[in-house]
Amino acid sequence: MYDKNLGTKQKALRINLDPQIYGSFAEIGAGQETAAIFFKAGGASGTVAKTMSAYDMTFSDAIYGTEDSGRYVCEPRLIKMIQKEYSLLEKRLAEQRGDSSQFFAFANTVVALNYHKTNIAHGWIGLRFQLRPGGDYNEVVIHVKMLDDENVLQQQALGVIGVNLIYGCFYYPTSPETMVLSLMDDLSPERIEIDMMRVSGPDFMEVDNRLISLHLVKNGFTNAALFGADGGVLQPSEAFYKKHILIMRGRLRPITNVHIDLIENGTRQFVAEPDVDPDRVLMVSELTLRNLQSDEEDNIDEKDFLDRVDILCSLGHMVMISNYHEYFRLVAYLSELTRLKTGLLLGIPSLQNIFEEKHYDFLRGGILESFSTLFSRKVKLLIYPTLRADDTIYSLENFEVADNLKPLFQYLVINDKIEDIRNYNPEYMRWTTDEVLAMVKRGEPGWEDLVPDSVADIIKDKCLFGFPCVVYDARKAVVAGLPDGTKISNE
Repeated sequence: MYDKNLGTKQKALRINLDPQIYGSFAEIGAGQETAAIFFKAGGASGTVAKTMSAYDMTFSDAIYGTEDSGRYVCEPRLIKMIQKEYSLLEKRLAEQRGDSSQFFAFANTVVALNYHKTNIAHGWIGLRFQLRPGGDYNEVVIHVKMLDDENVLQQQALGVIGVNLIYGCFYYPTSPETMVLSLMDDLSPERIEIDMMRVSGPDFMEVDNRLISLHLVKNGFTNAALFGADGGVLQPSEAFYKKHILIMRGRLRPITNVHIDLIENGTRQFVAEPDVDPDRVLMVSELTLRNLQSDEEDNIDEKDFLDRVDILCSLGHMVMISNYHEYFRLVAYLSELTRLKTGLLLGIPSLQNIFEEKHYDFLRGGILESFSTLFSRKVKLLIYPTLRADDTIYSLENFEVADNLKPLFQYLVINDKIEDIRNYNPEYMRWTTDEVLAMVKRGEPGWEDLVPDSVADIIKDKCLFGFPCVVYDARKAVVAGLPDGTKISNE
């Protein structure tokens, strides 16, 4: 059972007193505190086979090999460390105690705050481990950012999260959400941020790492998490490094022809910008926590979340979930990850929302403070028009804005900060996403024409978004006394 009040020392001691858990520690850079906690807790001889720190780069290369990137604080280096140390553990100890021990190899490679406090403090932490003697190994990898303003405090936080990771893997393996929650025991999001976590192995076959990412954001351990079109979890700063990010936000339940039209035409205009390298553009679909919550309550339907993500990934989209409700906060986050130009794909209603001053009452500088970030030098908003009830197009040309903000709006248009998306299809605008969703739920003929063909197929095949499929359920048929092969509606 999860005990959030269990201290770091108590966790280390419990592991030390467990006669089966036995392994090695390899820590590079500032992350040399995890093993120290186990030594100080007492009884470490029952747990620690070896601890080392290949601090010198030449020495580290001699042990683990060189990195093509030339970097040492990176995931490939961490994986090499885990593989090397675990293989040595098995090679040297499997015969003597392989039948009675759950082996593990813990590793981290970290760069903490330098003397001048000019660098970004972050690190990769991982664990390869068995849950039963002689069993196949599992693996957990996380990426962290250290936020303390003193080097010694960052090292202390790394030691704590290292112990939490090892403890969670051995004592909470059947509950991934508990494992995630326990990572921040004796810590706080003000001290350390976990922006990526991935679990794998035979004991985690049923775990979806995209839900792990959702838990990280939902619990406030990070403000954004990312995964690729293959569903694999990505570390944002690695994925966005030296890339142009083109991002579209929405509920996307489901993604419709309007969204595809917006993406295709918006992308065409963005890559044509003189300061954009088409080969470096990444298209990202963003789901905010608010977009994932139901209208009535703050709960998030995890299946519904995965359904949306599956569809987006099937279209080749990279997907981000974030807690950045305001666009200027999103832009501030993206500007930390890339120095290249960023584009936002928006509809007119979203632009109207951006120009409502009441949304910025919490800022001392009001709307101007938010705009100074949102419309920074390397950000451009591409606006998709909408169709009014009288069949007229509502775009930047007739955009309605408060009188006191009209000069500001004109400044942004003249200086190419905002631009209409062109070559759109007005017919796609006749149905809103909510209207399409309602048609899907009713099984109303014609909804398939309002979404991409591949999306319609997925919705029907998997009975998504309340679509009234007719499926065969052998168990229901037997209970109801129906003939074999009877079709039963999921309603």
